Amino acid sequence: MLRPFAAIAALLLAAAILLTGNGLQATLLSVRGNIEGFPTALIGALMSAYYAGFILGCRFNPAFIKSVGHIRTFVALASIASAATLLHPLFVNLAGWAILRAVSGFCFAGLIMIIESWLNERATNKDRGQILSVYRVVDLSATTIGNALLATANPAGFELFAMISILLSLALVPIALTRSPAPRPIETARLDIPLLFKVSPVAAVAAPMIGLGNAAFWSVGPVYAQQLGYDKSIIAAFMSTVVIGAATLQWPLGWLSDRIDRRLVMVGSGTLGAAAALALAEYGSQSELYLLALGALFGAFIIPMFGLTAAHANDHAAPGAAVQTNGGLLLLHGCGSVVGATLGGLVMSSFGPGAVFNYIAIVYIVLMAFCLYRIMARPPAPPEAKTPFVPVPKSAAPTVFEIAEEDENEEEQAPAEAAS
Repeated sequence: MLRPFAAIAALLLAAAILLTGNGLQATLLSVRGNIEGFPTALIGALMSAYYAGFILGCRFNPAFIKSVGHIRTFVALASIASAATLLHPLFVNLAGWAILRAVSGFCFAGLIMIIESWLNERATNKDRGQILSVYRVVDLSATTIGNALLATANPAGFELFAMISILLSLALVPIALTRSPAPRPIETARLDIPLLFKVSPVAAVAAPMIGLGNAAFWSVGPVYAQQLGYDKSIIAAFMSTVVIGAATLQWPLGWLSDRIDRRLVMVGSGTLGAAAALALAEYGSQSELYLLALGALFGAFIIPMFGLTAAHANDHAAPGAAVQTNGGLLLLHGCGSVVGATLGGLVMSSFGPGAVFNYIAIVYIVLMAFCLYRIMARPPAPPEAKTPFVPVPKSAAPTVFEIAEEDENEEEQAPAEAAS
């Protein structure tokens, strides 16, 4: 049972180290920006640069990988990301940080694509589902640990930036020493956004709107807790409990959506997430217990929404179109995230810390109204057309869906081969 995971242990270890550093960096920059006196509105814009860089990275990194190979590209991107991290405390400048944040997004897009394509190459039809689940556990665990590391040193100092740089550098070791053969070159999928709207209006609308809401939280959520007067340990715990909440309900919601109309699950999850957001806006300042408990509920219902959206789109997509479909969804989500991170900072700057969660709630209420309209306008996908729910990592690249797509194709081929 452990043999498949022994073959990818180095990849999972590299992913864990990378995602730990990335989780810490996102929270640290938000908190440090507030300490440095950056306007809250501009902190959101600063954090949005990561998503812009990530989009560009998904577009251009496959060409670099094809040109020089997976390992060389991984080494180069990790080194650049490590150096960019160390430049933040040396040049405390809003414009400079935005450029560095975009560079980090570009690098992490390539790093994640390399790891995911390698996992896809090593997976077989017997263990793809297990590998996806383990990868999701690694993602959630690493992000939780990364956020928790904020409490280990003073965010106003140099130590946490050095810790992130060390983590990114250490992620090179498992990849550089792996004996696994390099996977095939990564191919960029041809994206057809108008077709995506025709295939699944709910998914095409939900993907950018989820970015509008969720990116606002990731960009200024730490500032929200900071401006309420909580110290670094509570800020770290708050961000971690949001991820833990997501880990708790990701699979149960996916399991339920495989059995009933996914749009109903999206409506239920989005509505409860909006309620948790409104409660955070109203009661998050009351006590640490309220903050952490409501944060867990918020994460439990909001973060799984993109995975539900992707699964719904794939229910209606043509066979073999998973990478193209989900690549389009990730592009729409990324564009929404660029705008959402900026809007989150603007809303908080104009109306106070809790207003960012009122904004998130409004985004989800509008989305749920559209989902209800589509439920009345279009019947659900028949059970035989539904594809299994895929637990999407928080920082997924389009390559993660290759694993699920090949798993689906192999499952479809097996009965045909048996019949012949």
